[in-house]
Amino acid sequence: MDFGVVLQCDPPAREVVRLMIEAEQRGFGYGWVFDSTVLWQEPYVILSQVLAATERMIVGPMATNPGTRDWSVTASVFATLNDMFGNRTVCGIGRGDSAHRVVGMKPATLARLREAMRAIRDLAEGREAVVHNDAQVRMPWVRDGKLEIWMAGYGPKALKLCGEEADGFILQTADPAIARWTINSVRQAAAEAGRDPDSITMCVAAPAYVGDNLEHQRDQLRWFGGMVGNHVADLVARYGESGPVPHELTDYIKGREGYDYRHHGRAGSPSTDFVPDSIVDRFCLLGPATAHVERLAELRELGVDQFALYLMHDDKEKTLAAYGDEIIPRVR
Repeated sequence: MDFGVVLQCDPPAREVVRLMIEAEQRGFGYGWVFDSTVLWQEPYVILSQVLAATERMIVGPMATNPGTRDWSVTASVFATLNDMFGNRTVCGIGRGDSAHRVVGMKPATLARLREAMRAIRDLAEGREAVVHNDAQVRMPWVRDGKLEIWMAGYGPKALKLCGEEADGFILQTADPAIARWTINSVRQAAAEAGRDPDSITMCVAAPAYVGDNLEHQRDQLRWFGGMVGNHVADLVARYGESGPVPHELTDYIKGREGYDYRHHGRAGSPSTDFVPDSIVDRFCLLGPATAHVERLAELRELGVDQFALYLMHDDKEKTLAAYGDEIIPRVR
């Protein structure tokens, strides 16, 4: 199992770079950042500094979207970074939540997401005759470019698209029951599309906090249930409360009363009072190092190839150290 760390692009940017350097030194192979440029700083500027300061780390957004940048711009950014640093990027992408909604846009349709994934990958890899805005486009300067597209999603149609088109799947929750259902759905869709299901990288992304004070940890990580609840609310609106999405994912949002993006992804968010302790325990990794090892081993048995750790709480250094010293060596 590989390990990644996920950070927000809060100023000062040099602190993001510092934590990425430390993460690589402690055994993390991937560095991910949020891509919501009204709420945080521009991620690709920061990622260029991360690539320059690290040796092996693969970096990318978790996740970008089809709407806030032209697809040729997104592809050019990845192709440029890959040309400079040797194909060390990955494009995490989804329909768009905070990045879209804070500028008055709805999340993209899955049809548009499919088109975007194809165009961004093909352009970044230098393919000829890529159709974009009814024009045939090619980036003639791309040399030996390689870009994997990992798609984030929860619903049946999104999981089907992921299996048909993506190189990787990003699940933003560490609940084993939800992981089992989503991973199996992606693999089934891949097989039905004539693809090798084992060729798709399965990534679980969730907050982790190593320590013994469970009450404090839950309060620090409750924001995650609120963030996931945005996507779940969309699913319930589309499929209904008795639809095909597992109740492990949908039941808890019944008390949800909106969401304030000013506190998106932050400890202490006031938009998360509806999230019970049981959801924090299921969606996140808490407790001593042994509890993390046990959950990660369970996820690995379900086919998870990478655990990406959202590092957004008040004890980042201790959690990074515990993963490097006690958890990654025992799971990898």
